[in-house]
Amino acid sequence: MTSYLLITLIAMFGHSEDFLGTTLLSRPLVLGPLVGLVLGDMEQGVIIGATLELIFMGNIKVGAAIPPDVITGGVLSTAFAIISGKGAPVALALALPISILAEMIISGLFVFRAVFNKKFTEYAEEGDYRGIQRLHIFSGLLKPLLMGITTFLALQLGADVMKSFLDKIPAWINDGLRVAGNMLPALGFALLLNMMFNKKVAPYFFLGFVLASYLKLPVIAIGALGVIAALIITEMTHKSAISDEEVEYDTDEAIIKPAPALSKKIIRSLFFRSLALEANFNFETWQNSGFAYSIIPALKKIYSTKEQMSAALKRHLQFFNTSPYGSTLIIGIIAAMEEQKSKSEDFDEESINSVKLGLMGPLAGVFDSLFWGTFKVIAAGVGISFAIKGNILGPVLFLLIFNLPHLILRYNLTFMGYNLGTKFLQNLAKTNVMDKLTLGSSILGLMMIGAMTATLINISTPISFGTGGSVVALQNILDQIIPNIIPLSLTFLTFYFVKKNVKPTWLLLGLLLAGFLGSIIHILK
Repeated sequence: MTSYLLITLIAMFGHSEDFLGTTLLSRPLVLGPLVGLVLGDMEQGVIIGATLELIFMGNIKVGAAIPPDVITGGVLSTAFAIISGKGAPVALALALPISILAEMIISGLFVFRAVFNKKFTEYAEEGDYRGIQRLHIFSGLLKPLLMGITTFLALQLGADVMKSFLDKIPAWINDGLRVAGNMLPALGFALLLNMMFNKKVAPYFFLGFVLASYLKLPVIAIGALGVIAALIITEMTHKSAISDEEVEYDTDEAIIKPAPALSKKIIRSLFFRSLALEANFNFETWQNSGFAYSIIPALKKIYSTKEQMSAALKRHLQFFNTSPYGSTLIIGIIAAMEEQKSKSEDFDEESINSVKLGLMGPLAGVFDSLFWGTFKVIAAGVGISFAIKGNILGPVLFLLIFNLPHLILRYNLTFMGYNLGTKFLQNLAKTNVMDKLTLGSSILGLMMIGAMTATLINISTPISFGTGGSVVALQNILDQIIPNIIPLSLTFLTFYFVKKNVKPTWLLLGLLLAGFLGSIIHILK
């Protein structure tokens, strides 16, 4: 019972990430070792977490796409696999159905949360920012509580039954599940390619693949080469429209107010509150209450009357949705604009929402690409390469590689947005920084995906020809043509179906079935 309670708390911790800034603490690579620790087999937890991370690497919530719930699926499948002693193959088989069922529950919650919007509006009408804060936090807590109950009931009702069932599974089925599981990372890579792959940057995917397949370079080395290539290419192809010396930062124009009214402490609080941007995510107004929650410390300082606070809160409870990683730039700019409005009766308050709406789309594209397509891929590549061998250093490196640039950039963007206001974005456009960032992140991300396709999809064929001493293995022939051609072909076949808008759930099931059948008829291993 104690272990079940602890595993439930692990699942609740994972589902609390909406309060923690999407820092990837909810990923299987992180939660798997914690489940293993509770059950007395951390090494197996690390290995299973790394295996599930490979499968669900492209499993991210971007825009309206709500992917299978990898948190509940990962925690429960890891727990059942360790309890049964069957290891990663069983975890792979259980993770998908559990994740799909849990996703349905979460989607229902995202629909239900819309009923709170009327209450948020009432609080805004009254200028009651405390009520908005309380309701935002309460709504955010519903998800970990709901999924915690779901996890505990699944463990209480299913662990013994699952163990008894798994003990009866014959070895050939376990072998089939292992092969099927080895094929599943192709879907994660295909989903990432769908975000980043185009004619302009496609060669860099193949460069990473060649470096890993032919030169046998480790993923970390290819990542370092990717950084160098990105810096060189972006410098050659995206020269600034004006030189750095020509970029003028006129203090009177760039800084919206003559003397900052918001202290560093308040601006810092905007950053910390932005970590809970998605706590009340819902299908009607998306991140709106998260934005209002984030900017309340600035509004409290800027406005002194109930009427002013009410008007500001209503402005910021309008629809909002962007990448959490770039959100603080918008929050900082809007704080500066709110301050300017409080000082000028002629200020057009409609421009505040216009700036929010105008920025949230472009920044979502840039920062989702940068963090999901680059930093997460690099972090996962390095972390999995250690964790797949049972090394606990894998999850640690995974979190550090992703969150050091994430949190440092996110923190500084808050101050940049506030101190330079809208002038900051004008200067970014002049110097092509956004274009450079987008291209550079695509180059680096695709090189990493190419390298990981060659190193982390462990699929080959046992087919051979001839008899006696003249047996020729088909895999040896394929390796002489193009090493790792089966993983490469599998990834692009999956990518083709992703481009055809086949649902990832169906692709997961298809890969599982293909791998399982391929193992049974001895054409894949």
